[in-house]
Amino acid sequence: MNRFALGLAALVAIAAPAHAQSEADIARFADAESESGQFMGAVLVARDGTVLFDRGYGDADLEWNIANDGDTKFRIGSLTKQFTAVATLMLRDQGKLKLDAPVSTYLPDTPPAWAKVTVRNLLTHTSGIVNFTGLDAFDAEKARPTAEGEPIALFRDLPLEFEPGSKYDYSNSNYIVLTRIVERLSGRPYADFVHENLFQPAGMTDTAYDDQSAIVMHRASGYAPGPDGPLNAPYADMSWPLGAGGLYSTTRDLLKWERALFGGKLLPAASMKDLLTVARDDYALGLLVQREGEATTISHSGGIEGFNSWLGYDPDRKVTVAVLANLNGPAASRLGTSLMKLAQGREATPVTVRNEVAVSAETLDEYPGTYRLAPTFAITIRREGDHLMAQATGQPEFQLYAEKTDRFFLKVVDAVVEFTRDDSGKVTGLTLFQNGQEMPARRE
Repeated sequence: MNRFALGLAALVAIAAPAHAQSEADIARFADAESESGQFMGAVLVARDGTVLFDRGYGDADLEWNIANDGDTKFRIGSLTKQFTAVATLMLRDQGKLKLDAPVSTYLPDTPPAWAKVTVRNLLTHTSGIVNFTGLDAFDAEKARPTAEGEPIALFRDLPLEFEPGSKYDYSNSNYIVLTRIVERLSGRPYADFVHENLFQPAGMTDTAYDDQSAIVMHRASGYAPGPDGPLNAPYADMSWPLGAGGLYSTTRDLLKWERALFGGKLLPAASMKDLLTVARDDYALGLLVQREGEATTISHSGGIEGFNSWLGYDPDRKVTVAVLANLNGPAASRLGTSLMKLAQGREATPVTVRNEVAVSAETLDEYPGTYRLAPTFAITIRREGDHLMAQATGQPEFQLYAEKTDRFFLKVVDAVVEFTRDDSGKVTGLTLFQNGQEMPARRE
């Protein structure tokens, strides 16, 4: 992804950092995300078995005005991968597979290019197999139901992107292949295997593989940000994501998962060690394991059409943070990581809700043009009625909102655009503030 991409959501302003973790502190962060217009969902924080915060924000269904809460079922996207990793380790513990055996040992008709790809390579995203969700063919097909084997068929014959084991590159394809291994070796559909072996032992009654045809009580609708507010998210058939991203859950069920997993109810100690052993770039088996000073965070994020998620656990402080969102954007991960930092006594800064002001038509007419940030990347500004629109190279167009003259913000990402002038007062450039960076651009 281009590092200058304008993925527009709420703005992180410079505010006094917080270090505590009272209910009021947690609420301050979650409330700010909701008030920014970038977050709808549910938030849960627990420490050593005690729930500190459990609250819903916004609507599970905007058309019926049904509120989110801790029992709302959200698609969790790539949080699914840790469940698939645990299922794989269970089969290993049953003697049905070896992590360092080639994938071809367990799946027939694998292409010759996969000869050196092992089960461990799949689990750690070190296989070199192309990420099928990044293919144009997937975008063209994802709205229709798919038959067994079709997702793999999209990428099986494409060349590997690197020698297996030589680097890390996140690929959903790895966990599609793992899904088929789990099904073949267990003799059970993936949905049934994880239900019987993971969800039931953990007491997770509100978690399952998502099926659009089923009647699912308290299932949230998914939304995407639009220029004038949330829109219904594009349709994607849930027969595609499998063990890479196909589950739904609740914040309360995810707390049960963390308690069962880290409480030793699902895997023996040796397998837990394997699960949490980092291969490359902080990635272990379906989980990130990150250490900063005295703090360790075991986490993963997820994203799928209409939904985003973040689930983290600190094994030393026994803190769980679960954030599930039914409005696409960075808010779930941003809020989750901030709340974990609070629990760990590290600095975290809440989103600041910005006030929109009116700017005269004459002033708005001074800004339109193309602003070059890099040789192949620019932001085009145009006026549309009483507001400005911004479009970055290769990105959708989004509305800019005036905070004051020459300073505008976006409501769909963490970004601010501030226009600059020369001594005569003419607008000659802008600076994009995003992700902690200041990126100046000259006007062409």
